[in-house]
Amino acid sequence: MTFDFDLVFERHGTGSTKWSRYPADVLPMWVADMDFAVPPVVVDALRKRLEHPMLGYSVAQDNLRAAIVADLWTKYAWRVEPQQILFLPGVEPGFNMALHALVEPQQNVVVQVPNYPPLRNAPGNWGLNKVELPFNAVDGQFHTPLPALRDALRGGGALLLSNPHNPLGKVFDRDELKAVADICVEQDAWIISDEIHAELCFDGRKHIPTATLGAEIADRTITLMSASKAYNIAGLKTSFAIIQNAKLRERVNSARAGMVDSVNALGLEATRAAYSEAGPWLEALKRYLQANRDYLVEAVKTRLPGVTMTVPQGTYLAWLDCSALGLDDPQGFFLKEAKVGLSAGLDFGDDAGQFVRMNFGCPRALLEEGIARMERSLKART
Repeated sequence: MTFDFDLVFERHGTGSTKWSRYPADVLPMWVADMDFAVPPVVVDALRKRLEHPMLGYSVAQDNLRAAIVADLWTKYAWRVEPQQILFLPGVEPGFNMALHALVEPQQNVVVQVPNYPPLRNAPGNWGLNKVELPFNAVDGQFHTPLPALRDALRGGGALLLSNPHNPLGKVFDRDELKAVADICVEQDAWIISDEIHAELCFDGRKHIPTATLGAEIADRTITLMSASKAYNIAGLKTSFAIIQNAKLRERVNSARAGMVDSVNALGLEATRAAYSEAGPWLEALKRYLQANRDYLVEAVKTRLPGVTMTVPQGTYLAWLDCSALGLDDPQGFFLKEAKVGLSAGLDFGDDAGQFVRMNFGCPRALLEEGIARMERSLKART
């Protein structure tokens, strides 16, 4: 079966967050929302579900839990029991629930920066102490400063982990992930692991769920996942937490009271179909995204002087370093002069003002259009 990822859809007027933010002459390449049709099997499943004309409050059925359990085993050799899955309307409510339930006011919450803004801002929602821990950049790779992590977690608290990492596109290898998790065990800190991009790894890499690294680590890990990124169904507001420690699971779930509601009926069905039927589509998507990534890497080298980037190991997000351009506001420059809407680096970290994040999860024609607009805007400066 073949899938046409080159097909461009008109998204203006559809209520799309991505395409509504800027005027119609701006090409939006900011929020993590791909410009591809969802897998045909997901559309078919939704059509079939709508043949039943009732859309009341819904709970996850056994076939959905079974689909997730099977998917986790097939992809990661991770044995999860159906009752260990909590369904949520998003990963963001999940890490906020966990912080609210688990972290004491005197403890620290560590966030590696740069990082996804809602995750970076979550400790402030609960008046918790946030420690922003920059990665060590060495030869274009980003490494966790382990001694600094240990110091920041003394007395417990929590690590908010993003893996694969947004916006760096870093896929943690086993040795680094184990070292990070071991420090959390040593310091009696919780691990809240946002693994929403788990299925989007390139160059043969395999995602390693944090909770698979050992029983002690699993006992203190809240893993947050969703079909939303890989299968492009974020608007259906469905995700899940995997918490294998029963007492921890109950403690976190109790924090949803009055704030975090149930999941919508169509999101549950779309998630089931994605995990149980959309495997061939996902493999084709990953090939397309990797080719887009390579196209962008080459274009940055040859067509965008003054811009550099590290090759993303996963996700469909590129972290572009514009330091050499001498701009006060790279995001503002490209918005005004190129009519390309990128994510501002400052949203991801206080020291990231010279960076922008670009979403390359789009048909090649749109990616080329964005690159060409940026190229013209840089040529016009000289």
